[in-house]
Amino acid sequence: MKACVLYQTGKIENHPLVLADVPVPEPADDQLLVRVSACGVCRTDLHVIEAELPQRKMPVVPGHQVVGVVKKVGRAVTQFRPGDRAGIAWLHCTCGKCEYCRSGRENLCESADFTGYTVDGGYAEYALAAEQFTYRIPDGFPDQQAAPLLCAGIIGFRSLRLSGIQRGGRLGFYGFGSAAHVAIQVARYWDVKVYAATRDERHQKLAMELGAEWTGGTLAEPPVKLDAAIIFAPAGEIIPAALKALKKGGTLALAGIYMSPTPPIDYNLLYHERVIRSVANNTRQDGDDFLRIAAEIPIRTQVEIYPMSDANRALDSLKNDAIRGSAVLQVNTAQV
Repeated sequence: MKACVLYQTGKIENHPLVLADVPVPEPADDQLLVRVSACGVCRTDLHVIEAELPQRKMPVVPGHQVVGVVKKVGRAVTQFRPGDRAGIAWLHCTCGKCEYCRSGRENLCESADFTGYTVDGGYAEYALAAEQFTYRIPDGFPDQQAAPLLCAGIIGFRSLRLSGIQRGGRLGFYGFGSAAHVAIQVARYWDVKVYAATRDERHQKLAMELGAEWTGGTLAEPPVKLDAAIIFAPAGEIIPAALKALKKGGTLALAGIYMSPTPPIDYNLLYHERVIRSVANNTRQDGDDFLRIAAEIPIRTQVEIYPMSDANRALDSLKNDAIRGSAVLQVNTAQV
């Protein structure tokens, strides 16, 4: 099969992904072999490729927003059959035994595997998935539209939850890329007012089209104090500005898996019980809950399509904020 393989980390401008012929993987007893139709392009992929995350597997096939059709199942699989549509997300599998798994916090599992990072992902014609961590894609979402739901959507949804925002509240978004353009649709469904701070005028325009109350530059001060805020951009220098915008008792959620160094924080910005909290991975419950509400709304992702052979170019565009909404790789066009 064809796959975009990372043999050595490097800046995306140098095109480190190599389109190569690799063997089609064989599913274990509890796994599915999925023929990939589309795979979303995520900033986490960029962090893996450019070694901003610690190297865990090399070579590796990136990609963790995978939609396709089940081609083959392991002997112990009971919930999927060949021909079923399936989605593969970032959380590939967990141990199920550690204190975090036993307490409903599997996103913090000590031995978790992650699609496209510790195991090969969806920048390929075929990918493996663990049955218990595979999602059914709701009807009504074409594959290309569904792909961003599997990370941008799920992690944005978890970020909304952890921000503590309540119906009718005021919520700040810092950065307005793939995750934010999905999360705002959930927020508006909850009657939450969104104030979007982002440096790119195209992204500001998209935020307004999707229902934002206000947009401004990355460090601009919103016209009102916020009940909560989410930083989607991997930029630590935003934290003081976001804290300054919060009401007393407000929560700032950091949605990224990676963030550049933060400047010193004046304690007065934290005082009055303001909270900073990170958002780490997601649980399967997050995914199930989000996909259900995505179908209810229904969410409409805005995608820019690239052939799989152009994965380097897609990631370069992402790095330079040139994607309006989400980038998606088109892999296989046939469904079986």
